[in-house]
Order: sequence, then C-alpha cells, then structure tokens
Amino acid sequence: MENMEQVIFQIILHGGNGRSAAIEAIHSAKQGDFEGAREKLREADNSLHEAHQFQTALIQGEIRGEKTEISLLMVHAQDHLMNAMTMKELAAEVVELYSRLND
Repeated sequence: MENMEQVIFQIILHGGNGRSAAIEAIHSAKQGDFEGAREKLREADNSLHEAHQFQTALIQGEIRGEKTEISLLMVHAQDHLMNAMTMKELAAEVVELYSRLND
C-alpha cells in the first residue's frame, strides 16, 4: 500500500468534499433548487465512495495481516469520514423535507 499518510489524507480529502457537497445540497434545497440539491447529493455520494475505498483498502490490509499503526491523524480521518457520512444522510432527509414542503 502507498504511504500511509497519503492514504489518510485521501480519506480526509474525499470525506471533506463529501461533507461540503452535502451542506451545499441543503443550501440548494432551501433556495428551492431541488435538481441542484440532488446533484450535490450525488457529488457527496461520489466523494464518500472514494473515501470509503481508501478505508476499505486499509481494512483489507489488516485482514491480510498488515498491521496499521493507529495515529491521531488516522483517528481524525476516521472521525472525519464518519461525520461526513452522517451529514450526507441527514442532508438527503433535509432535501426531501424541503421538497415536500415546496409541493
């Protein structure tokens, strides 16, 4: 596997991009732009998928016996990703709610 710090930063990067897109989806829905909101949710999904692929690679490495050193940076990356995934799920619900209120 490539340099561990690079993998960790990829998780942080893609997680952060996913979280930002989720928040932008909420802002779009609030303005009544539901197609834009759904596009931002798709962007969030894509970014979180990328982050999850890096996370999965680390997990699969551990299954093969490759021990991963747990660092504060690794903990931060995992926390960042989980927060982003939660935000995306919440954003999807908020977009749906704004959409129903708009009807």
